[in-house]
Amino acid sequence: MPANRSRTERWRECLAQICERGGGLEFAIDQGDRRDLSDLIWRVHVYGIEGGTITIEHPGSMGQSFPVEVGAPLIGIMAVGQNRWMFRSTVLASETVQTRQGPRRALRVQAPEEVERCSRRTVGRTSTLGVNMPSIECWPLLDAASATPIEIANRVQISDLLSSGGHAGPVDDELALPEVGPKFLARLANIGGGGVGLVIPKQAHATMDSITPYFLRIDLRPTVPAPVLLTARVAHTHMDSQQNTYAGMSFDFSQNPEHKGFVVGQIARYVGSMGARRAA
Repeated sequence: MPANRSRTERWRECLAQICERGGGLEFAIDQGDRRDLSDLIWRVHVYGIEGGTITIEHPGSMGQSFPVEVGAPLIGIMAVGQNRWMFRSTVLASETVQTRQGPRRALRVQAPEEVERCSRRTVGRTSTLGVNMPSIECWPLLDAASATPIEIANRVQISDLLSSGGHAGPVDDELALPEVGPKFLARLANIGGGGVGLVIPKQAHATMDSITPYFLRIDLRPTVPAPVLLTARVAHTHMDSQQNTYAGMSFDFSQNPEHKGFVVGQIARYVGSMGARRAA
């Protein structure tokens, strides 16, 4: 059997291994032909596989669940080592399951009947199923305390715009930043329980280290009327076959605890709007 076909046929075995080892899958709401919209990908634990269904951790962040409707179409992503597959699925039920850590909210989704193997030659290993990862602006944060007034102003700005129904225009106002180093761009690979995964092109990975905090600007317009600003720290990194860096970033609200609920609430707002956009 040719090597490519062999790796494609192994997806069932890999899915079983992920479940046995308490690993995770990634999911995004399938927005169909809406190519103008960015997708948010969640990384979730797999709780079990039974028959034609997979039970997964309910997507969320920092203790808050994201609203995902029963019947929502999904794009699933499964990765083992350098192998990566994507597939279509559907949310079948929302339920509470018993895990080793106690009762947890979960989603039961349709298991794939077939998968598509992703190309290694694309950043983020996307496929023709069409996941559009949003771009993230990142800066090394030279003084963590200097981010607090900027984050507070960000909360006021977004709250005012939501009240008035307005939207901020595209801006790159360096005066509205804390004390930072040179900017670089990354792609938002996924959202997990306490942070985000970023794909950083090889041209910029030299700017990353595990000590410096980073200031992020996440643009979720038009649902969130202005980019969300927050602080994050590098939890772990690895380099892919194309020399791009995957960085797991944990949210850091130590300087500004009130910002936590606001940031997670805006991400939940964006996820919750996807069902309405899909039906429109």
